[in-house]
Amino acid sequence: MTRLSVNINKIATLRNARGGNMPDVLKVAIDCQKFGAQGITVHPRPDERHIRYTDVRQLRPLVTTEFNIEGYPNRKFIDLVISVKPEQVTLVPDPPDALTSNAGWDTITHEAFLKEIIEEFKSHGIRTSIFVDTTPELVANAFKTGTDRIELYTEPYANQFPGDRVGAVAAFSNAARIALENGLKVNAGHDLNLQNLRYFAEHVDGLEEVSIGHALIADALYYGLENTIQMYLNCLRPKKHL
Repeated sequence: MTRLSVNINKIATLRNARGGNMPDVLKVAIDCQKFGAQGITVHPRPDERHIRYTDVRQLRPLVTTEFNIEGYPNRKFIDLVISVKPEQVTLVPDPPDALTSNAGWDTITHEAFLKEIIEEFKSHGIRTSIFVDTTPELVANAFKTGTDRIELYTEPYANQFPGDRVGAVAAFSNAARIALENGLKVNAGHDLNLQNLRYFAEHVDGLEEVSIGHALIADALYYGLENTIQMYLNCLRPKKHL
């Protein structure tokens, strides 16, 4: 079964809107795990507009499942990850002022850059994943960076899914196949939700993990956090055949 990692950035955004500590980011992380989430994801940005660097450090002893830290690998981010030692670091090519992740790495142009950074993380025993689009040659070349996994950037799938689910998933199925053939494991994330997640998981072979934040937290406003996590986990469970 594909693992569900809950991105709690939006919880921090809500907290930061008023100051103080409501909602409590640390408690939400603990509760997500108690409710069935198999990982916690955070994406600290340089301006700390949602998750703060202090949050990341305070979360480390509380995350008993899998801790995944996403971000652009500038020196400050690299040092944070090495000091915290999460189970996984996911590298994204976001500039500092990006509103959200909106593209994958060009693994050919940035091969040497990524290789150097990944070697540093791996020397500290931290599993690495890099954010990629479905372009076949970029997926195949990710292997040369030394990364353990790729994370497929799924916004294009989510946008196309309502009108053409077969066409929407085709490039992702192919990208996963290429990754697996090159010895890479496959994660995915960005705009996956209760409507499109099951179909994606059923048609992308070898999917190890999905990281979901915005949609899951939005759904929790209606369904409650515990129930929402169970709904997402249900999307990832294989269907029972009678």
